[in-house]
Amino acid sequence: MNRWIGMAALLALATIAHAQTTPAKKELVAKVLVLQQPLVESMAREVVERPALQIMQAAGNALRGQVAPDKREALGKSIETDVRKFVDESVPVLRERAIKIAPTTIGATLEEKFSDDELKQLIAWYESPVYKKYQQLGGEMQNVFMQKLMAEAGPLLDGKLQALQQKVRSSFVAATGTSAPKPSASAPRPAAKAASK
Repeated sequence: MNRWIGMAALLALATIAHAQTTPAKKELVAKVLVLQQPLVESMAREVVERPALQIMQAAGNALRGQVAPDKREALGKSIETDVRKFVDESVPVLRERAIKIAPTTIGATLEEKFSDDELKQLIAWYESPVYKKYQQLGGEMQNVFMQKLMAEAGPLLDGKLQALQQKVRSSFVAATGTSAPKPSASAPRPAAKAASK
């Protein structure tokens, strides 16, 4: 019995020792957080922009289907202005909040799961010229990749997308007894929109 108590005490001490964070480790974690700040800011921006984009897409669909052609452009510009204002006002607020909570979320995980040596390696990786070059070329590589993917896969999806649109129209007609508005030929395809990122 005493043997089990002793083992439990040793295990508890080992856990407490592992969980302790030294000032040096806190400094390493703070440096990683500074290096990761652009990623944190990007995530905050995406949180704001994703619903704004969905609102714009829904508004575009409604404009094409429910607004007289002579009023579409003015209303579209007004909606776009409102959405842009929302994004411009919301991104800084969310970015500030994201940077504020990063130490208690990302930082806490780094302190718990990484050793001092691993944190030093992580910092060296973030600061390496190779990583910086990779990061600078990331957007360009993604754009080229998406263009090539859409060039090759787009024709494969076009038929399926048209069949889906037809099915939705048929479902709309069956449910309402009226014809559904046809999508505008000028409406951007979702996949083509992703390639412009």
